Amino acid sequence: MTSDAATPAAGHRGLSLVCTGGNVHEVAAMAADAERAGFESVWAAEFYDRSAVVAVAAMAAVTESITLGTGIAYGFGRTPLVLAAEARDLDALCGGRLILGLGTGTRRMQQDWHGLSGEHPAARAEELVPLLRRLWRLDEGPVRHEGRFYRAHVVPTAPVAAPTRPAVPVYLAGVNTRMIRAAGAVADGLVGHPLFTPEYLRHTVRPALAAGAERAGPVPVAGYVICAVDPDEDRARRMAAAQIAFYASVKTYDSILTLHGFTDEAGAIQAARRAGDLEAMVAAVSDRMIDTIAVAGTPEQVRSQFAARWAGLYERTLLYPSSFAGPSATTAVLDAFAPLTRTPTT
Repeated sequence: MTSDAATPAAGHRGLSLVCTGGNVHEVAAMAADAERAGFESVWAAEFYDRSAVVAVAAMAAVTESITLGTGIAYGFGRTPLVLAAEARDLDALCGGRLILGLGTGTRRMQQDWHGLSGEHPAARAEELVPLLRRLWRLDEGPVRHEGRFYRAHVVPTAPVAAPTRPAVPVYLAGVNTRMIRAAGAVADGLVGHPLFTPEYLRHTVRPALAAGAERAGPVPVAGYVICAVDPDEDRARRMAAAQIAFYASVKTYDSILTLHGFTDEAGAIQAARRAGDLEAMVAAVSDRMIDTIAVAGTPEQVRSQFAARWAGLYERTLLYPSSFAGPSATTAVLDAFAPLTRTPTT
């Protein structure tokens, strides 16, 4: 494991931004804006229509010093060799500023999007990450691996250039205890889910990370915080509700909602999704869910909410604008939090 670029400077837990936009050019421009505003890192998400790897490459082209993260790239949707090669090139493009954030997606996503079985994702991740580290060092010699999930016999037939760094920080995304333990065991950090709350972090996440880890000190968490900013408070809260409903419609995340007593809301959201009623999904998100899971309101309100509940919670705080509201939502978050980016948030 590596600590290089894995955690912020001692004594400072800076703010980071998840860049969501209509296209890769907009995402890159947001990264440049975040760097100028003093944000610590910027992260690119991945979905069925967006590559986190390509987005980070675009970010690298327009930034100079800010840390760049994939938050997350689908680890199981690529072979280990392709993933390691992509990470090598990305880290070279950005001069050693990469954090490789990997996730599995839900079981249904693994099955329907990537053609995988979806079985045993935590054990698969525990095999994948050490194999990636070996492939990262392919310049040192052949890699031969026969595992439960992966087979790789890579014997270079031409010289392999040394990577930018001896290792790249690898963070794993996890929600439930088993995957969080896997992150603690093999990764340099955890990418926290947008539905995480301070209570879930204390109750489930930190203990599971510690149980999986074989190192001194806490495992760093790069935690998403759903953030909706608008001069109209009601509009901001509706944006936050839409983001919460999107995730709460998936039963994978029920453990978080159950901890907070949101079983009725979750049931209503999931029923509305089955019926294809998007308006009902959003309407089923209670005010208490918004206040528990997100920060939402005017710029002044979200800064106050953040200071009261979220500041200093994560080693890296990833402010996550609404992915349904367009690039203006990201710009609003950037503008609202820019005053806080040049001073410690603890």
